[in-house]
Amino acid sequence: MTQVILEKKLEIKNRITWKREKGRGAARNWKNNMEDIWFAVAGRDYTFNLEAVKERKKVIAPYRDKEGKPKDWQSDEAGNFRMTHPSNIWNDLVVPFWSMSENTPHPTQKPEKLIERLILASSNPGDMVFDPFMGSGTTAVVAKKLNRAYIGFESDELFYKLLHKRLLQNPTQNNPKTLF
Repeated sequence: MTQVILEKKLEIKNRITWKREKGRGAARNWKNNMEDIWFAVAGRDYTFNLEAVKERKKVIAPYRDKEGKPKDWQSDEAGNFRMTHPSNIWNDLVVPFWSMSENTPHPTQKPEKLIERLILASSNPGDMVFDPFMGSGTTAVVAKKLNRAYIGFESDELFYKLLHKRLLQNPTQNNPKTLF
């Protein structure tokens, strides 16, 4: 259903599957511990900052060029690695647990690292980030930290107060504009 709605006005570039660490079990079904993130654009002129989101991957079988130099990989004290394009399967980001400072009572809170990856890839400093369902305010907090302006909506008064409190607790010096 999401795909059908998006395709009416946007071009879908990819669907990212985020594997969460936590999920709700059911007595008569599989545990759901994944969410889809749709990457869709409104035209040919869109931002995708590949270098900002490249991932460090371990090189298991390093190969060398004809001169014996590493081909497309490096080595440091942690071992052989290459910086590579991110895939559309994300299993390295965890939902904020109760002991983490970013945790809130919101039932579907997203981790700051997940939102950071999306904002870094899809915007530049000073750009506007829009979140139509602000929830606990994670998108606004991360946008503020990354020097992006942000605007969003939250209809639940409790969560609005929560996101407002989070924004006040996360001051930054150069945020261009705050709208909420």
